[in-house]
Amino acid sequence: MPQITSLFDWFADRQKTSPSIQQQQEREIADGLWTKCEDCNAIAYSKDLIANQMVCLECGHHKRVSCHERIAQLIDADTWVPLDEHLQPTDPLKFKDLKAYSDKLRDTQRKTGLTDAVLTGSGKIEGSPVALGVMDFQFMGGSMGSVVGEKLARAIEYATKNRMPVAIVCASGGARMQEGMLSLMQMAKISGALERHREARLLYLPILTNPTTGGVIASFAMLGDIILAEPKATICFAGRRVIEQTLREKLPDDFQTSEYYFQKGFVDKIVPRTQLKRTVAQLVRLHQS
Repeated sequence: MPQITSLFDWFADRQKTSPSIQQQQEREIADGLWTKCEDCNAIAYSKDLIANQMVCLECGHHKRVSCHERIAQLIDADTWVPLDEHLQPTDPLKFKDLKAYSDKLRDTQRKTGLTDAVLTGSGKIEGSPVALGVMDFQFMGGSMGSVVGEKLARAIEYATKNRMPVAIVCASGGARMQEGMLSLMQMAKISGALERHREARLLYLPILTNPTTGGVIASFAMLGDIILAEPKATICFAGRRVIEQTLREKLPDDFQTSEYYFQKGFVDKIVPRTQLKRTVAQLVRLHQS
């Protein structure tokens, strides 16, 4: 009975907690001490989640990460050398919908700290030199504009010149409509650079993450020698609803996932993020031997 009384007392004391203390406790949670999984609703200590590369410790759900986090996860410490950081997007069509494209670019750059939706550079993965491009969905849905296409094409050409393998981490909603045909042209430009890289008998590894869609999946994301994907990533050209309305039939539940693409032979291997660096390093070493 004393234990029950003490338990009631504890709840009573908690009810009497001053608003300022409660607000402080809420702030501690809001400041990122704990993170809730979007998939299974499990609560994880944020430091443990970061140590596990933002993969849920309960269900294995892969949270979306920034390009800076991705580079830190893949590239050996102190070996990253960025390429073409000076390239800046412009507004050649003077595009405007609810907001001017130039204003949207400026706001997104301020919010993300990025100049555009991709970072490119070279570094080492377990000691092996690699040219790497990493797309960031936080920047206008990872959409592929002129700067994204130019940076990726230049990174591939740099790798060809220096006889290095290329890996591109894909995360995109497709072409950037605000740049019209100039955006669509990037599909051919990157594909041409990859063909010259292939003719030099060099390795290209696209890594499909959630989501990889539109013009990216219709071009360089599917041109790899070995195509890797993270678990349960959304991979598609058009949206599920559009396809169902066009075909007038219900699609499988796992349609447009990395598991579905693996089953159909479009993806060569599904690799959890925690094993990705080791897998890429092994493939690079095998290709070089």
